[in-house]
Amino acid sequence: MEQKFAGKRVLVAGGTGGLGRSVSLAFLEEGATVLATYRGQEEFDALKNAAGANVSRLEGHGVNVLDEAVLKGFAAEHGRLDVLVNAVGGYSAGAPLWEMDGKALDQMLSLNLRSGYLLARAIVPLMLKQGSGAIVNVAATAAFNHMASAAEYVASKAAAVAMIDSLAADLKGTGVRANSILPSIIDTEANRKAMPDADFSKWPKPAEIARVILFLCSDDAKLVHGASIPV
Repeated sequence: MEQKFAGKRVLVAGGTGGLGRSVSLAFLEEGATVLATYRGQEEFDALKNAAGANVSRLEGHGVNVLDEAVLKGFAAEHGRLDVLVNAVGGYSAGAPLWEMDGKALDQMLSLNLRSGYLLARAIVPLMLKQGSGAIVNVAATAAFNHMASAAEYVASKAAAVAMIDSLAADLKGTGVRANSILPSIIDTEANRKAMPDADFSKWPKPAEIARVILFLCSDDAKLVHGASIPV
């Protein structure tokens, strides 16, 4: 069976998280070498166990994606990357804007906007040198559906979509593509714990979203550039 990403090098930022883990595993199944960033060793160990026979093509990197100097050093060390998926993110909500913790805005902007900004600054030059590459940034439907009691979160996700749109315009004609995906509530363990009374059956599964990401990074999606895809 043909593996669409055989020989490709894929960076999954946040590659051990609720969504990132499924993305990492999906790329491994399609033959890619996956470089997964992580914060906790236990999470990476769990990913290695889940990778099974594909573990030889999995690399773990305890990289702080909010440190530009570290990211640029990482990029220089690895030389070639064919795909960048940014699955780093955070959620903060539950109160009107004037009642939220004053640190919430900075936290959301760091996790949901600055992470993608710094990753792009480090990785895009590699892709431009290659003349090819695919970038997918995980935003959220909240970028457009601005619900109450989540001002900081929706602002950060809306800004992330606008940033990737502008990046796509910068990259037009270079062979490097950039797109966003817009999940709703993803069926992760953390979200189930946060909303125990919800109907989990209606939530999109990480593995389902991963398939959309793989499509956007594949040659089948070579005409898709600067899009924001609801999933």
